[in-house]
Amino acid sequence: MKNQISAKIYAIGVGPGDPELITRKAERIIRSVPVICTPTGTADASSYALSIVEEFIDRSSQEVLVQVFPMKRDQDGLDTFWEKAAAQVAERVAAGKDVAFITIGDPFLYSTFLYLYRIFRDRYPHLEIEVVPGISSINAASIAADLPLGMASDRIAILPTTYEDEELRRAFENFDTIVLMKVSRVFDRVYALLQEMGLEKQAVFVRRVGSVDEEVVTELASLVGRKLDYLSLLIVKKNLW
Repeated sequence: MKNQISAKIYAIGVGPGDPELITRKAERIIRSVPVICTPTGTADASSYALSIVEEFIDRSSQEVLVQVFPMKRDQDGLDTFWEKAAAQVAERVAAGKDVAFITIGDPFLYSTFLYLYRIFRDRYPHLEIEVVPGISSINAASIAADLPLGMASDRIAILPTTYEDEELRRAFENFDTIVLMKVSRVFDRVYALLQEMGLEKQAVFVRRVGSVDEEVVTELASLVGRKLDYLSLLIVKKNLW
């Protein structure tokens, strides 16, 4: 039977932090849909994705639905949050309302949306989903740090920094450019490994790229022992130029 639901879900990447880096298509959809869904880590925390697009939203005519997605390395016990969020979206689409789920960066790169996407495909296959790409923090951070990600035959690795030292060591050995995501909680351990391999001067730390709080740090020793921002990454470039 042909799907009779006319409304759809938009997964929209809103970029790394600068509203001017949002695509024209993303802005058009955000301004027009009746429902905006935005993720946050805890019920009392603000949504970074929402802060990026706030100027495009009319709260008098659009519903802003803040959904909680706890940020934990261990994913056990989080299905309840994802199922609830997916059901909230499906309910609004069934009522004929287009829904835009906004996410920082790109929806298909380490995005919160991917947890919902899996549920939509399995439990709500009749719902139409359109994904609108966004500029990732990786691209923006590379430019902010003046470190091209790849030239000619360069090999590039993008890794969450949840790997053990030996796995990271192999990545540093086998790739020309290594981007380490989620580096804040394990920075000291990673820095020690970079020192051991003589790469500490070939790495740049970038936090909250594209925002007013953007910071680019080349002296990595200054970050040891500090509590670092969750929205940060490390780029290691073995062949600088």
